Amino acid sequence: MAIPTNVVETFDRVGIREDLTDIISNISPTETPFQSAVSSGSAKGTFHEWQTDALAAAADNKAVEGAIAVAEARGATTRLGNYTQIADKVIAVTGSDQAADNAGRSQEMAYQVAKAGLEIKRDMETTLVGTNKARAAGSSGTARELAPVLSWIATNESKAGDGATPTGDGTDARTDGTQRTFTEAMLTAVIDATWLSGGNPTTIMCNSTQKRVITGFTGNAGTKFKNVDDKTIVNAVDVYEGDYGALMVVPNRFMRQREVFLIEPDMWSVDYYRPFQTKDLAVTGDSVSKQMLAEYTLCSKQEAANGIIADLS
Repeated sequence: MAIPTNVVETFDRVGIREDLTDIISNISPTETPFQSAVSSGSAKGTFHEWQTDALAAAADNKAVEGAIAVAEARGATTRLGNYTQIADKVIAVTGSDQAADNAGRSQEMAYQVAKAGLEIKRDMETTLVGTNKARAAGSSGTARELAPVLSWIATNESKAGDGATPTGDGTDARTDGTQRTFTEAMLTAVIDATWLSGGNPTTIMCNSTQKRVITGFTGNAGTKFKNVDDKTIVNAVDVYEGDYGALMVVPNRFMRQREVFLIEPDMWSVDYYRPFQTKDLAVTGDSVSKQMLAEYTLCSKQEAANGIIADLS
């Protein structure tokens, strides 16, 4: 088709404003299913301590009529502890950037602070469920480190023959063994062991690789739903129907591929020594700086209520 003479076209124009849609799409994964499932509390020091206890084994309890009452031995509580870990982000924005008419947000600093909060929450999830390490006291030049989930679960497990079980008190890490193919027999064996230990896990948590494996298990009911109770936020969830009831299968992007957790959420809490906070830093020039941080730790109230299938390929 012919174009009329001297028609002004966009190809020849200078100064046309770019089409910057005032919506910024953030595709980074911010879901934190472990933190969403467990409770939160407070810590009173950088080494957070608590006590655990267990009931005596059930027995055929019978007493002789008229017999003298004799006190029985009572077990002592177990004292446990974990160090707090500091997670932080520092944001600096120049005065010019603050004054600029930015597309997608009114002020650059406010936008970056909000983004940093999501990043810290994601970092915390990675530390809690995606790392394998012992707690560490730190020093003047070394950061304190908390013991994550992998350092606590010891009683109920399936692992490779060359893997090693942690003590279960956060003082040592799990030793990774030769990776194996995940089978339903492994899962049911750990569910059985956890139930016999007195636990009532409600959640199977795993990386996407093992989630796909579980989808093929015979006990998978394939029911998709969203849990809107309390503050729990999960995406599409499968239900695994076992001998002791239904367990939610929750994928967690931040877990390692080689583990599957059986979680009783009531037996964990993320405890804060310093909750999320933002601090204004000293002005040293034509810029504004802020630090966002949280100091937190993991409390394992009873590791025997949980389970792990480790060393998976």
